[in-house]
Amino acid sequence: MADRPSSLRIALVLAAGVTAASTAALFVRLGYSAGEGLSDVGLGLMMATLRLCFASILLLPLWYRTRNEDAPQPGAHWFALGAGVFLAIHFASWVPAFAFTTIAASTTIAMSAPIWVAIMLWLWRGEIPTRLTIAGIAVAFGGAVVLTVGDAGGDGAGSNPLLGNALALVAALGFSFYFLMGQEAQRRGLGTSRYIAIAYAVGALSLVGVPFMVGPHYGEIPWMIFVYGLLLAMVPQLIGHTSFNWAVRWVTPTLVTLIILLEPVGATILGVIFFQEIPGWIVLLGALILLAGVGLAVYGQDRTETHESGQPVLESEITERTDESGSRRHDR
Repeated sequence: MADRPSSLRIALVLAAGVTAASTAALFVRLGYSAGEGLSDVGLGLMMATLRLCFASILLLPLWYRTRNEDAPQPGAHWFALGAGVFLAIHFASWVPAFAFTTIAASTTIAMSAPIWVAIMLWLWRGEIPTRLTIAGIAVAFGGAVVLTVGDAGGDGAGSNPLLGNALALVAALGFSFYFLMGQEAQRRGLGTSRYIAIAYAVGALSLVGVPFMVGPHYGEIPWMIFVYGLLLAMVPQLIGHTSFNWAVRWVTPTLVTLIILLEPVGATILGVIFFQEIPGWIVLLGALILLAGVGLAVYGQDRTETHESGQPVLESEITERTDESGSRRHDR
């Protein structure tokens, strides 16, 4: 393994990663501006489709790289296929949410995925959460209530904040299922690189026909929408989460996960700078409480788990880790 970089370098890379990941909301908002006059839901689904399609194209080299992998256990490919469907649900819910609610609310609620993963692991595998995790879940739910109440009654909250927040919640749940099914596929021996390629391809195929049913069609949108779709796939994903992938080799996954919780903060700041979208103080309070609860839950889970467990990282990217033997593997 290479020598450990300086703490300053690690901090700078993580800061760059959070900044890049925070631009997802910015590109979505710019896409809505470029498509003004078109259906908000249809335009959101179009951008979600383009993001997954471009991401799949960018990941095509993984198919060649994994051509000689050993056959996994039965069922592994089915879990990978299911993960791709839930990834499509995640983006198809999260991107349209921006048309109805604030950047602060939509990004913060989407960041609640670690809470839902902990609950699902409890129900699915009987993995009882620690007391800290349970406390974090309670705090996060309290923050979500405060955020929703504040968002519904605040100025500039969006055309339909309750609908937008509900879509963001569906996005968080979709990602949680995506994470768990992907983890199960890898438990059954499916190589992570091939799993990623399958999941992104299935996600793209699940959405590619949606614009023809909902509209607008591919030929009816401004060319800038395609540009923003490509930027969504490149900047938040390749730059943002590649930074997290690199940093997690040198610091604990829990620390990286907690730092990623700064993404809604960065997205909110960009919203203020570019769109003068200033959330109300109740929304900000609720968002801070929710993120504090998620952080507490993640920290509590880490108290009893080894770093072999995958950490739920938002915005659909892969966390790459190096084990003690120096061999590299990947987690979502």
